[in-house]
Amino acid sequence: MNHDGMNNPFDRPVWASLASAPHLAEGGPLARRYRRDVNLFASARDDEDGACLAALGALVQPGESVFVLQVPPIALPPGLQALRRAQGVQMLAVRPVAPEAGADEVLELGDADAAEMLALAQLTEPGPFLPRTHAMGRFLGIRVSGRLAAMAGERMRFAGGTEVSGVCVHPDFRGRGLARRLSSLVAHAAQQRGDQPFLHAWVTNRAAIALYESLGFEVRTEVQVAVLGR
Repeated sequence: MNHDGMNNPFDRPVWASLASAPHLAEGGPLARRYRRDVNLFASARDDEDGACLAALGALVQPGESVFVLQVPPIALPPGLQALRRAQGVQMLAVRPVAPEAGADEVLELGDADAAEMLALAQLTEPGPFLPRTHAMGRFLGIRVSGRLAAMAGERMRFAGGTEVSGVCVHPDFRGRGLARRLSSLVAHAAQQRGDQPFLHAWVTNRAAIALYESLGFEVRTEVQVAVLGR
């Protein structure tokens, strides 16, 4: 199987996304990582090429860690160790996702909302989220009495694919269907411009997987996730 990253971008979504957004990335043709205020994801172009793995290792400073997410087994760059390994699933929208309606106004979030977005993500832990993660794509939110109650947005993006991510709801506002509604809006907008919506969930998170299945997503494959540090 060809794992050079050019075969199927969904197998190496981090590499495909970094290669498509050089303004958000550091590194070069062999390995890239997101800028340190944007996200923690990093990827080699090809795990079977020692030069690519060495280049990935060189992007991680002492005391730092990066997230690797891909379908192929994760190879360790020289000098790095796996601080944590886990399995997730990658899901694709396999039918049109209907934009769900609701009483609350949906707002487009941006720089002015960045501090609140980061605080909500740190509280609910939807995955790596840093001060500039919102620069990766379009994020939507719902405010209740002025408070940011829920958000969802676009994270990894490449030609033909948009990842639905950063989906989180403040504990005070759970049970209202806000995550479902925002996820449906992000996925629907991606489909409207011709992209394939995809997302990732921990393999153990049955509630999230069931929610996305009800919206029209299906599990495509398992993905390997590792936190690598020096």
